[in-house]
Amino acid sequence: MEQAASDLEENRHQQQDLITRLDVLRQEEELLLSILSLAEDSAKVPEQAQGEETPLSHVVSEGSARQVTGARPMRSGAKPSGKGGQRPGKERRPLLKDLLLDLLKGHVEPRHAAELREELLARHPERVPTPQVVRNTLEGLVAKGTVERHKQGRSVMYTVVTSGDE
Repeated sequence: MEQAASDLEENRHQQQDLITRLDVLRQEEELLLSILSLAEDSAKVPEQAQGEETPLSHVVSEGSARQVTGARPMRSGAKPSGKGGQRPGKERRPLLKDLLLDLLKGHVEPRHAAELREELLARHPERVPTPQVVRNTLEGLVAKGTVERHKQGRSVMYTVVTSGDE
């Protein structure tokens, strides 16, 4: 009996380790997809001025630091070390949470994360988040009180929280 309880506890620890490793792999996949997207975009841009940092190297170094240290990328307005900051004419991509909020605002009925991801892929083909990243982003919005979660059995759907002023 004691051995069975010990084995069960060990199994739970192994499952938790695998879940953690899977989350890391998903984050790495998202980073690689972002790098690929930037690489495709930079192929369309004329050659960079000599000594100027390329968009791809900026993302790789920033993303790598985040993967290794857990540090967040710099906020807008913060100046990176080195020259200049963000180059003129180079727009920032909108955040995934903002894109998802815009999509949700266009619907009255609750939407599944998978439906929102498909709509996002259709409207923003340059953005290819994994289903898990979309769910995590939506859950982050739920935690902030911006989006509401609706459960029907095993199904989870989301709507934008509306204030009484609108």
